[in-house]
Amino acid sequence: MKKEQLGELIIASEETLYHVAKTLLYNDADCADAIQEAIVKAFTNLHTLRKDSYGKTWLVRIVINECYAIMRKQKNIVPLEDYQNQEAVWPEDYSDLYEAVSQLPKEIRVCVALYYLEGYSIKETAKILDVTESAVKNRLLRAREKLRSELEQALSPGV
Repeated sequence: MKKEQLGELIIASEETLYHVAKTLLYNDADCADAIQEAIVKAFTNLHTLRKDSYGKTWLVRIVINECYAIMRKQKNIVPLEDYQNQEAVWPEDYSDLYEAVSQLPKEIRVCVALYYLEGYSIKETAKILDVTESAVKNRLLRAREKLRSELEQALSPGV
């Protein structure tokens, strides 16, 4: 793949990259940082791409790795607002579904985003996450079960 083709792929995949980053990172600035770092690494390491047909999968994997790197850096950082409030404050415009998805463990959350939001097949999702197809199926099953119970609790008045 040539650099021009990679640039076109990045532009075409812009929304997908954002969705994947947003699944792992809640802050839009962090998402932008992860995507920018991924783009730099993609151009720098373009020679490591084995097949051009795997370009988008390769790019998504780089974004996921960059998100994990940002999460590791932020692991010990507690915002002053969170420390003072002692409870997580969710923006009011998020739906119950988004909130429930954001409560899933990160490996399940990424799996849900790739499969349901981005439309990757189970096989493609397994390849991106470097896990077996059965692991993807199990994660999706656990996600559906957890989301079902979370949403039933959230939507049931007086429970």
